[in-house]
Amino acid sequence: MDIGILGAGRLGGTLAQLLVESNHEVAIANDSGVESLEDLSETLGPQLRPVEPKQAVRFGDVVFLAIPFRERDSLPDAARFAEKIVVDAMNPYTENFHVIDLGDDTSSELVASQLPDARLVKSFNTIHWETLRDLGHPDLPESERLAVFLAGDDSDAKARVAGLIRDIGFGPVDVGGLVSGGELLEPGSALYKREITVEEAQDTVQTLRARQG
Repeated sequence: MDIGILGAGRLGGTLAQLLVESNHEVAIANDSGVESLEDLSETLGPQLRPVEPKQAVRFGDVVFLAIPFRERDSLPDAARFAEKIVVDAMNPYTENFHVIDLGDDTSSELVASQLPDARLVKSFNTIHWETLRDLGHPDLPESERLAVFLAGDDSDAKARVAGLIRDIGFGPVDVGGLVSGGELLEPGSALYKREITVEEAQDTVQTLRARQG
């Protein structure tokens, strides 16, 4: 699959490595320019293409947003994301790592309003980048792998993202729609930064959704 990644920090760089190792083609961009990605490109080889942000969006069948949430206004024009599967891996933190007060909205609701024609899936925001880098186990049965949560309203888009989660050695756990499920994935939630297996996660999600009513 062709993957675009916006953001080449710890999360974006780790995703690029794992996806390349899983035989996907990746185009990655950041706000520092193509030259700043030369080391990463040399490490990961020809399956990784350092590009400008607009090119990364154009390239990807799936596009990951791995930039700081507070910088989301720097994303390419919304029309470029139309009909793209977009994975929102951002968290609403200030530069000093305080949680931004979004009122009654979840962070992905705001992203969805910014990119109204994208097929948005919230995922990869609750897992620490080092866990992602070190603890994927494609050899394990899916129920025994660590969980990566996802939320969204487009079932096909979620299925495609779930496939990528499996490819890199984790297990997808669907927590529901973009709003109700997204609430379970915000910083401070019971699922945030939890390192639990798929089997444990499914039980936990069932309990949490029951509490939501």
